[in-house]
Amino acid sequence: MHPGSGASGNHEPGSDGGSLAAACAVPGPIWIGCAGWSLSSAVQDAFPADGTHLERYARVLTGVEINSSFYRPHRPATYARWRDSVPDGFRFSVKVPKAITHEARLQPDDATLQRFIDEVTHLGPKLGCLLAQLPPGLRFDAAIAANFLARLRQAAAVDIACEPRHPSWFSDDAMALLAAHAVSYVDADPPVRGQRLPADNGRLCYIRLHGSPVMYYSRYAEATLQTVAAEIRSAAAAGKRVWCVFDNTAEGAAVPNALWLLANLRQHMPPEQAQR
Repeated sequence: MHPGSGASGNHEPGSDGGSLAAACAVPGPIWIGCAGWSLSSAVQDAFPADGTHLERYARVLTGVEINSSFYRPHRPATYARWRDSVPDGFRFSVKVPKAITHEARLQPDDATLQRFIDEVTHLGPKLGCLLAQLPPGLRFDAAIAANFLARLRQAAAVDIACEPRHPSWFSDDAMALLAAHAVSYVDADPPVRGQRLPADNGRLCYIRLHGSPVMYYSRYAEATLQTVAAEIRSAAAAGKRVWCVFDNTAEGAAVPNALWLLANLRQHMPPEQAQR
């Protein structure tokens, strides 16, 4: 696992999105969070007591990955409510629906794709990234991939991260195609079969930690998180926009891991920047 250097979209996140990066005295903005904002009783004391789960979560962590969009659409008003529930520097990453990635296998009709885009744009400037996780059995097809990425890039002026799970997507040809459309590879842990990141992965570093050795369940040890923190600092120092998302949510490991990583990163900020 290492920080990818990912690709930028046409949208350049504003400086308000880089509050943690500013605290770490590095130029690239950093967003640390989880796949979803559920707060168990075990972590209640780490968050404010008042407000919705999202409001409380967003006063402590700096970003979140919306995974529910993968399973079902959300009304524009729902995205607008979420947008208005979080601080200015907070950002959302939204998972592309399975209707597009899995059912249509990257060949959605225009209405399906546009519906998703029309929904998520109600997050406004707090929409930081789109995440396209591909089915494990979906092989790289240059023509299909080129058409889909061109359509998605044209529709979405934000960072796009792609998490392929078939080895064919890590070929030189596939890497060149993603780079041509300013789409970055996800740096996933545990890595999928054949996973490798290009030497020049652009301006976005998207680290997605699913839990290891047991995916979705295992809590990461502090030694591993120390390594992740060093990778994040290195990527941000190089001017990259950095996301680190914990997806080990099945037994509540994600939030404690995210809080530990956030605290570790903040230890490196100068005293005059101690406040977020």
